[in-house]
Amino acid sequence: MASKNNNVEQERSREDSGFGTRATSTTARLIRSDGSFNVRKLNQSFESQLNIYHRLINMHWIKFGLFILLFYFLLNLLFAAIYYYIGVEHLEGISTNHGMNAFWEAFFFSSQTLTTVGYGKISPEGYLTSFVAALEALIGLMTFAIMTGLLYGRFSKPNPRIRYSEQALIAPYLDITGFMFRMANEKTNQLMDVEVNIIFTRNEEVKGEIKRKYYTLPLERNKIKYMATDWTVVHPITTDSILFNETPESLEASDGEFMISVQATNDTMSDPVHSQKSYMYNELVWGAKFVPLLEAVNGEYRIDLSKVGKFELSSLT
Repeated sequence: MASKNNNVEQERSREDSGFGTRATSTTARLIRSDGSFNVRKLNQSFESQLNIYHRLINMHWIKFGLFILLFYFLLNLLFAAIYYYIGVEHLEGISTNHGMNAFWEAFFFSSQTLTTVGYGKISPEGYLTSFVAALEALIGLMTFAIMTGLLYGRFSKPNPRIRYSEQALIAPYLDITGFMFRMANEKTNQLMDVEVNIIFTRNEEVKGEIKRKYYTLPLERNKIKYMATDWTVVHPITTDSILFNETPESLEASDGEFMISVQATNDTMSDPVHSQKSYMYNELVWGAKFVPLLEAVNGEYRIDLSKVGKFELSSLT
């Protein structure tokens, strides 16, 4: 019984990032370089897989604009075909004297109905045509309400633009060494109460079985009040550190990965923001240090964001 209780306590105290102990592949990182999780879900329900709202909210602005234009064009094309099939003679005011054929007259009537513009030149006649026009007007009102909500959601969605150094360093730190990376806020707004956590994960052999282990790395400081310039986050590699005596070869053999989690508050709307990043064992530079970014020019401080990842080689001894 005591042994079972000990096993339970050990399991409770075991650190985990949410990936579990079986994510032991040496060819797949846990977090992609863009901060997204490297997980593909299979056998999802169609609704969960489609996830229209999430896709449209996170879609790039250019793709979003093209999607809206394509949707608007296809919807009008559909209703134009319906009006044309019913018969354009039921659309009073259609004229082909200006060179536009009847189908495109129906198309632009559809766009006027959909947007409730209604110039008054063309109007529906008969029950069927009037019913289709009424249905299209209803769809138009609902569609534009949804589009307005999507636009508001995209504009109001917290979107941190944190630039990370392309590589992390094992660099001299005080009289020892440290694991460190650098980051800076690209936007002109401020990030407040910025907090960073680093989880180091690697494969370890446990009772003859390879399992993924996770270790939270203690930092020089894990929280700052403002990130007005840049921040070099440092884990001191002391004798108590899990990285003590690690080498490039040992990290490669254990498929070492450093998972970065950043939480902060956006001062524009006081929204919480989150950002992720990871560094694999082959994205570490040993024996280097970051070059300074901050300089004072004409009574103001400046940082060159293109140099966030710039470093120079040095000695670890």
